[in-house]
Amino acid sequence: MYRVVKISMLLLSAGFSSYAQQIKVSGKVTDTLQNPLAYANILAIPKNDNEDVKFAITEENGSYKLGLSKNQTYNLTVSFLGFTPHTQVLTTTEEDLIQNFTLQENLNQLDEVTINYTPPIVVKKDTITYDVSKFVTGEERKLRDALKKLPGVEVDRAGNVTVQGKKVTKVLVENKTFFTGDSKLAVNNIPADAVDKVEILDNYNEVAMLKGLQDSEDMAMNIKLKEDKKKFTFGDVEVGAAIKERYLIHPNLFYYSPKTNVNFIGDLNNQGIKSFSFSDYLEFEGGFGKLLNDAGSYFDLFNSDFAQYLNNQDYTANINQFGALNIRQSITNVTDISGYIISSNSKTDTESATVNEYLNTNDPYFETRNTANNFNNFFTIGKVTLDYDPSFENDFAYNSFIKVTNNDSQGLISTINPILDNTIATLTDIKAVNLKQNVTYSRKLSKDHTLTLEATYNFQNDKPLTEWLTNQKILQGLIPLEDDDLYTILQTKRSRAHTVNAITKDYWVLNNFNHIYTSVGVNAAFNNFYNTDEQLLSDGTSNNFNSAGFGNDVAYQFVNTFVGLEYKFQIGIATFKPMLYTHFYSWNTKQFDERFSNTKALLLPQFTTKIEFNTSKKINFKYSLNARFPGIDQLANNFILSNFNSVYRGNTTLENQLYHTVNLSYYKFSLFKNLNLNLNTSFNKKVAQFKSVTQLRGIEQFNTLIMFDQPEHNWNISGQISKKINKIRYKFRGNFRYNDFYQILNDDTNLNISKSILSTISAETFFKNYPNIEIGYTKDFNNYRSFSSTNDFENDNFFVNVQYDFLNDFIFKADYAFDSYHNKSNNAKNTFDTANASLFYQLEDSPWGFEINGTNLFNTTFKQQNSFNNFLISDSKTFILPRIIMFKVAYKL
Repeated sequence: MYRVVKISMLLLSAGFSSYAQQIKVSGKVTDTLQNPLAYANILAIPKNDNEDVKFAITEENGSYKLGLSKNQTYNLTVSFLGFTPHTQVLTTTEEDLIQNFTLQENLNQLDEVTINYTPPIVVKKDTITYDVSKFVTGEERKLRDALKKLPGVEVDRAGNVTVQGKKVTKVLVENKTFFTGDSKLAVNNIPADAVDKVEILDNYNEVAMLKGLQDSEDMAMNIKLKEDKKKFTFGDVEVGAAIKERYLIHPNLFYYSPKTNVNFIGDLNNQGIKSFSFSDYLEFEGGFGKLLNDAGSYFDLFNSDFAQYLNNQDYTANINQFGALNIRQSITNVTDISGYIISSNSKTDTESATVNEYLNTNDPYFETRNTANNFNNFFTIGKVTLDYDPSFENDFAYNSFIKVTNNDSQGLISTINPILDNTIATLTDIKAVNLKQNVTYSRKLSKDHTLTLEATYNFQNDKPLTEWLTNQKILQGLIPLEDDDLYTILQTKRSRAHTVNAITKDYWVLNNFNHIYTSVGVNAAFNNFYNTDEQLLSDGTSNNFNSAGFGNDVAYQFVNTFVGLEYKFQIGIATFKPMLYTHFYSWNTKQFDERFSNTKALLLPQFTTKIEFNTSKKINFKYSLNARFPGIDQLANNFILSNFNSVYRGNTTLENQLYHTVNLSYYKFSLFKNLNLNLNTSFNKKVAQFKSVTQLRGIEQFNTLIMFDQPEHNWNISGQISKKINKIRYKFRGNFRYNDFYQILNDDTNLNISKSILSTISAETFFKNYPNIEIGYTKDFNNYRSFSSTNDFENDNFFVNVQYDFLNDFIFKADYAFDSYHNKSNNAKNTFDTANASLFYQLEDSPWGFEINGTNLFNTTFKQQNSFNNFLISDSKTFILPRIIMFKVAYKL
C-alpha cells in the first residue's frame, strides 16, 4: 500500500503544481450597441501541441471565464451566430487578464462566399457541436478514441459517454437512431476516421413539438459523417487465435447513404467476451430511466430467467456467437422504415463455491454449497419501426417488437450441512416468446393545445421445464415423495399474458409560464398461469403432488383506469409541477373453483421541482406515492417448488403495495474550473407491502406472502466530484445505503438493518506524448444486523489502467486490479488480483493492424463476494476463465 500512496501523492502534487501555472482570462462579449451576447463561444487554440484547447461560453450577461496556462500563446476566437467571428493572438503572462470583445453584425451572413471559418466548437443553448478534425491526430481507431479528445466529453471503459457531467442516453447517426440508440454499440464500433462532427443535444425529445412540454433530461449524441462517408461502405474485421483452440472473429460493417443505412456487427469467440449484457437488454425495454418510473416492470425484468443469464459475467468456459443487423430506409422525405435483428447463441460453464450462514438460530448454522452449471442460451430480438412525420404539427410512429428465447442448462449442486450431505442434478429447459406492438401519435391542435396518444399491446408466453434428480429424499414433510432408488422431480410451468395500455394526454399552454396537462388512460392485463409438480418413478409411473396441495391453474384479470391532472408553472428560475392521478382498480382471480374479486380507488399524488440556476447548475426534486399490484405467480395459492430446498405458495387475497418515494439531486458543471459535481439522495418508505413469511428447517424453507403494514425504509446517498487540473483529472465517488426491513421467520418477527458505504478515489492523466495512467482505490464497508447476530464485511480494491501511444504506430494498453476481501465476522480473509494487457500495431496509411492480447495474466482462479437476505448471509467464490494469450489481425475497409 505504501507504493499506492506514493504514486497517488505524486499524481496529486503534479496536478496541483500544474494548476499553479494557470491564469484566468475574463471579460464580456457584447455587440456594437453594448448589448450582452449570451452563449457566445470563446475558443483558445494553443500553438504548443502539448497544451489543451480551452473554451468557454458566455453567461446571460455576456460574461465569461477562461483558464489558460501561463506564458503560452493562443489563437483566440470569439464567435456568435449572425456576427463576424473575432480572432486574435493572445500571449499570457504571469498575471490574470481582463479581455472584452465587441462583435460586428454580419450583414452578409447568408452569402456563401463569406462563410470561410469553421470553429472547433459551437455552443448554442441546448446544442454543442464539435468539429472532430480539430482535436484528433489520426491514430484513433474507434469513435470512443476520438470522443475522449473532445473537451468536456468522457467515455468510460464500457463505452458510456458523459458530456459536461451528464450521461448520453441516445446516439444518432445523421439524425437517425443508430441501432437501439445505446452509446456502447456506437462508440465501440463506428470507425473514428468516418466522423466529421459530433453534436450534443441536451433535453432531447424525439418529437420536436413536445420539447418544452414533456420533461426530458435525456441527452443525445448525433454523429455527422464526412462527406465521402455519406455514401460509403466502411468498417473493419478482427480475427484472433490463441493456444488451446481459443479464437475470435469480430466484423463491423457499415453502409451509409442519404436514404439507406445498413449496419452489421458480429462476434464469434470463446474467450469470455459477452456481446450482449443486462444493461443492453434494459435499453431494448425502454432504458433504465424509463423503467424507474415503473418499479414493477423493472423488477419483473431483473428477476426473469432471461435476465439472470445476462447477469452472469464470470465463467470457466464460454462460446459466444452474436450477430446484429440494422437497416433503415427512407421511403419518402417524411417516411422512414427501420428495423434490427439481434441473435445470440452461447454455451457457458460456471462454477461457484459458497458458504451460507443461516440466521434462524442463536447458534451459527453453516452450509457449504458447490454449484456447477452448463448453459445453452439462444435468443433472437427483432424490431420494426415506421416513422411518419408529414409536418412539425404531426408525428406518427409504429413499433413491432419480438423476442424469442430458448435456454437449457444442466447443473450439479453439492450441499454439506449439519443435517444433510447431498448432491442434486438439475435440468432446465425454458422457451419463451414475447411480442409487443406500440403506436404513438402526436398532433398540434392549435397554438395552445397539443395532443398525444400512445397504445401498447404485449403478449408473453413462457414454457419453463425443471427437473431435479437426487438419490436422497429432499423437502421431507413438504413434498409427498415415494421411496425409490433415484428421486426424479419434474416441474412444468405455463405462463401466458396479454396486456393492453393506452393513454391520451392534452398539453394546454396557457402562457410561457403556466401549462395544464390532462391525461386519461387504461391498463389491462389478462393472465393465465399453470404448473404441476410430480415425481417420475423408476417403474414408469408418476406421483403427482396435487393431492398434497400442489399444482396451480390460475386466471387473473386486472384493469386500471386512471385520470391525471398536472399543473406546470415557472417562477423565476424554478419550475414546479404538482400532479394528481385518480386510479380505479378492478381485478379478479380464478383458481380451479375458487373466485376472488375486488375493486379499489386510489389517489396517487406526485410533485416535481426543477431549479435551473443556469445550463450547468440545477437542482431536481421528485416525490411520488406509488402503488404496485401483485403478479399472477404471487396470487397462485397452491404450493409450487421454487428450488431443490424451497417451496412457495402465493396468496389470492393480496391487494397492493403502497410506498412513498423522494428523490433530490444536484448537478453542477464548470468549464472554467473543469469541475463536475453530482449529488443524489433517495428515500423510500413502504407503508403497505407484500411480506414473505418463511418457515426454515436446516436449509429447507417454506415461503408464502401476506400483506404487511409495518413501515420499512430505504435511504441512499451518492455523489461524484471530478476536477481536471491541467493534464490530470481527479475523481471521488461515494455511496451510502441504509435499509431497515422486517423478517418473519419461524413465527418470529424481527427488524433487520443493513448499511453499506462505498467510496472510490482516482486520478487519470491526459498526456499527448507520454503514457496515460488511471490509478484508483475503492473501499467498501458492509454491515448487516439481524435479531441474532451482527456481520461485517470489508473489501479493498486497487486498480491501475495504462494506455500509451508511442512511435506513431503502436498502442499499448494494460489494466490491473487487486482485491482484498475480509469477512470480519468469521475472520475469513482472501486476496486476488487480475491483469490484462494488449499491444496493437498499425502503420498510419495501412489497412492492416496487428495485436497481441493477454487476459487474466496472473491466472487467477476465482473472485470473491458476499450477499445477504432476510435470513441468509453468503460468502461466494466464483471461478473464472484461465489466462489467455491471443494474437489478432485487423483489416480496416
